[in-house]
Amino acid sequence: MSVVILVGGQWGDEGKGKVIDLCADDVQMVVRSQGGNNAGHTVVTQGKQFAFHLIPSGILFPQTKCVIGHGVVVDPRAFLQELEAIRSEGVDVRNLVISDRAHMVMPYHPVLDKLSEQQLGDDRLGTTWRGIGPAYEDKVRRIGFRIGDLQKPVFLKKKLRFVLRLKNEALTRLYNSEPFDEQAILDEYLEYASRLEPYIKDIYPIVQTALGRGDKILLEGAQGAMLDVDLGTYPYVTSSAPTAGGACTGSGIPPSKITKTVGVFKAYTTRVGYGPFPTELTDTFGDKIRERGHEYGTTTGRARRVGWFDACVGRYSVNTNGINAIVLTKVDVLDEVDKIKVCTGYRSKGEEWSHPMANISHLKHCEPIYEELAGWNSSTTDCTTYDELPLNCRAYIAALEESCGARVDVVSVGPDRAQTLVRAPLV
Repeated sequence: MSVVILVGGQWGDEGKGKVIDLCADDVQMVVRSQGGNNAGHTVVTQGKQFAFHLIPSGILFPQTKCVIGHGVVVDPRAFLQELEAIRSEGVDVRNLVISDRAHMVMPYHPVLDKLSEQQLGDDRLGTTWRGIGPAYEDKVRRIGFRIGDLQKPVFLKKKLRFVLRLKNEALTRLYNSEPFDEQAILDEYLEYASRLEPYIKDIYPIVQTALGRGDKILLEGAQGAMLDVDLGTYPYVTSSAPTAGGACTGSGIPPSKITKTVGVFKAYTTRVGYGPFPTELTDTFGDKIRERGHEYGTTTGRARRVGWFDACVGRYSVNTNGINAIVLTKVDVLDEVDKIKVCTGYRSKGEEWSHPMANISHLKHCEPIYEELAGWNSSTTDCTTYDELPLNCRAYIAALEESCGARVDVVSVGPDRAQTLVRAPLV
């Protein structure tokens, strides 16, 4: 048996979808453990591109059981749209299940998300307006709706009457916005119930049976460690725990069963939305990296902010997640860079820091301490083994290993499945 957790080591968008696709053929189960359709994983295989938002990327392998865990918040409309899109491409979805404990995004959640962001003005967080944060808020307030509630129409109606009264009061009195109609929501979600029925399962026996059988299981996280609601750059974070601990909670698999934690990092750094970003490049060079790396969000299309590799973030992610192996993606984006910088520390208020500090103002205004390395100025995209990489490229990877404290076991030199150099298997 092996249970592998896959986490993003930076602010998300590191290329986890490609890594899941790489591993999914060798595992019996992939579990998505948190987040919602505010995140996306892109997989390119045989020249065809797939964008996943809720459905685990392992769905491209028909023999792999794909589980949407109870740590995820599911927008039924978005799920059904994604389901139909991949079905139209001939993807077999018979091995897909959704935990009956997973919470739902309701129609008022995206509206409240957008209105809240607009009210914050310059202090807005930069959410995707998908309603993910408000859905998690209701989960914690214990007034959320779970996927399993779709199988209980009488209960659904009774609870909706109570909850919608609270939401409509907030919409009309706090935001001066239009209220929602109870019957319209009920009719919409009962229609979803009939279409989702084949996928709604109690995943506890499914997961426990797989563990007992000794299956190989991959836990798929969304976003990245620096967006964790506790460990990240709060309040500029997501509403869930995209860390190794969150993967256990969101899947129901205990920490004692975990055999490896894999962290995915870009060869540089990006983040979407607002918040501190010590190594950000706001010049034309940053623009060049953005264009060369196609740094635009899978879900929103927003341009990503770009910066040098931050080893303080890397070290912090390795240590707080227990990362045993690193996957380094988009190495090819740096193929034409003469000198490459790596941030190894911060200076703030006369002190030096080796990890991101909790004080957001200090992190925002800190001075990054850089080590400069020589670039390799040659293409890596046609390399088929690690040893074929240019010498300076391998030196750069070794420097990141030393700074972060974990071995780079996989290197990605292009978007296609074939452009992946495996030094050691991940599962």
